[in-house]
Amino acid sequence: MTDKTHDPVAMWQQMMGEMEKGFNSFANQAMSSPEFSQAMNRAGGVAAGAQKQLGEVMEKYLVAMNLPSREQVTGLAERLQSIEAQVHEIKSMLSQMAAGSGTSQGFDTTPRPPRTKRPPSEGGERT
Repeated sequence: MTDKTHDPVAMWQQMMGEMEKGFNSFANQAMSSPEFSQAMNRAGGVAAGAQKQLGEVMEKYLVAMNLPSREQVTGLAERLQSIEAQVHEIKSMLSQMAAGSGTSQGFDTTPRPPRTKRPPSEGGERT
């Protein structure tokens, strides 16, 4: 067994534990003061203002470059989803109508294998 008084790892762990306790007590005292909360509130306000200003500048830049903004792309995506839902409804209604009439011309949604064979050429050979 190693002696705990001469173990460098144990001494390091003890030193780090003491430093952590000291830092925690200092941080707790600093955070409990009203000045700290006021400073954090001001910093948060400045960060929010900067973020808003950056958003406005970016919006103007995108307009100048004739590019869509995030809101415009989101709006397009929502409209596209709506159109896709309507197309799906139309396809299902057409399938129901075809099933009701007993014909399935043009409404069969099962995938078919690709046509890879070609008809013979004029000379009678296949290409």
